[in-house]
Amino acid sequence: MDFFELVTIVFEVAGVGAMVVGFVIAVSLSARLWWSTRDGARAFRMLRETIGSVILLGLEILVAADLVKTVTSTPSLTDALVLAIIVVIRTLLSFSLQIEIEGTLPWKRLATTGPQLFDRAVKRGGERTRRRAEEQDASAQDLEPSDAAPAPTVTTQAVPDDEDGFPELRSRS
Repeated sequence: MDFFELVTIVFEVAGVGAMVVGFVIAVSLSARLWWSTRDGARAFRMLRETIGSVILLGLEILVAADLVKTVTSTPSLTDALVLAIIVVIRTLLSFSLQIEIEGTLPWKRLATTGPQLFDRAVKRGGERTRRRAEEQDASAQDLEPSDAAPAPTVTTQAVPDDEDGFPELRSRS
């Protein structure tokens, strides 16, 4: 076994390891949040965001392993096509996961890596969405009722917290 095969194997093990360890950490953090707040929706949001972030991190590492394998292997059209297909599939998975986690298309927002998403989800723990709903409820109570038609209902959606430590990732809209 040569050096580059060993590097590829190390990257692959690191990618899978990151997903496994991250899954355990995500489940334990979400369980701890649920246990302390008894807010199942908030704990589920945290679990969903952190697991998605962990998968993104693992996929990024596995793509790096594929790139090392491609660059260091003997050139063969079949090997190159197989690796290209694997990279495309993993990239599409990463793309769709990132859209699911952030709730916005990547070109409407600066790039965010898997570890940054994980860190942000842990720090926030679904707090911002709950806080917005409470603020909207409070502002709706402050308004005097009128005899006109009722005001339309506003629903809140989880928005990534850029203020919690990643101001450079604010939307450019």
